[in-house]
Amino acid sequence: MQLPRTCAQLDDLLSTPTEGVIEALRQCPGEIAVLGAAGKMGFHVSRMLQKAVRALDRSDKIRTVSRFSSPASRDKFEQAGFEVVAADLSDPDQVSNLAPAENVFFLAGMKFGTANDPDLLHQMNVVMPGLVADHFSESRIVALSTGCVYAFCKPESGGSTEDCPTAPPGEYAVSCLGREEAFRKSGAKTALIRLNYSIDLRYGVLVDIAQKVRTGQPVPVETGYVNVIWQGDAVAHTIQSLSFAESPPFLLNVTGPGVLRVRDLATAFGEKFGREPVFEGEEAPTAWLSNAAKSHNLFGEPPVSLETMIDLIARWLESGGELLDKPTHFENREGKY
Repeated sequence: MQLPRTCAQLDDLLSTPTEGVIEALRQCPGEIAVLGAAGKMGFHVSRMLQKAVRALDRSDKIRTVSRFSSPASRDKFEQAGFEVVAADLSDPDQVSNLAPAENVFFLAGMKFGTANDPDLLHQMNVVMPGLVADHFSESRIVALSTGCVYAFCKPESGGSTEDCPTAPPGEYAVSCLGREEAFRKSGAKTALIRLNYSIDLRYGVLVDIAQKVRTGQPVPVETGYVNVIWQGDAVAHTIQSLSFAESPPFLLNVTGPGVLRVRDLATAFGEKFGREPVFEGEEAPTAWLSNAAKSHNLFGEPPVSLETMIDLIARWLESGGELLDKPTHFENREGKY
């Protein structure tokens, strides 16, 4: 895969629809609302939907909804040709004023900065999804959740499947279960996407590890195992789940194949940068891990390999590529962010 030279080229790469995405939208015509569009995945979800609709030679409207707290975030969507709606999804009146849509992608929520504010966490991850689920109860909904709703498991287990019990540590993950329950209670046809961890060249678990290796910082290994998936592949699988939305909700783990060892990832980046990684701590026997065999059976394994991701990230960093400076804190085992 060729290294993008600019963020615009990277955004274009991450939003290229697959044939599966185009077929999913063929089966699910109608207006589309992307809620929480200004988040890290929102632009790529919106753009991939837009490209797929155009490939079908349809004119389905795509409405992007977010607070758009910065003018730059709003401009990006307007310049791409989207209908942009500035709205606070935690405000009942503003949600009630949103236009109906046959297909809804719910990407909103809050994680970081909530460790000392449980009320805010509850409002954004439990109450807000309930407002949205009730308002769009007649729509097909794809709602982004997280693999953190599962209990920790041993790496040799291969990761939690959709049938495993949800018993997560920490208030954040518990609030995400509340988000899932809000959509379940609404009765809306829903697909719940349990994602971990999506990889862009500007952020993600691999970028966190790569930066530490490149700058000589210790790589913490207590959380010693992870799953990752290229963001373009994660977006494609997320959109394809639209045609599986049902009540009670369709559950889907979205991540890449296999369980990856953090030490091995750091070593691979060390080889790219010509540096010996420095490690901190010892591996705990468990980690947050997901088994995505169900999504791979439905949509195929993600085509972008781990080796490609490592190579692209190393080259992006070495070339001075832009970063979002938003660490994932994947090493956190307390579930407080």
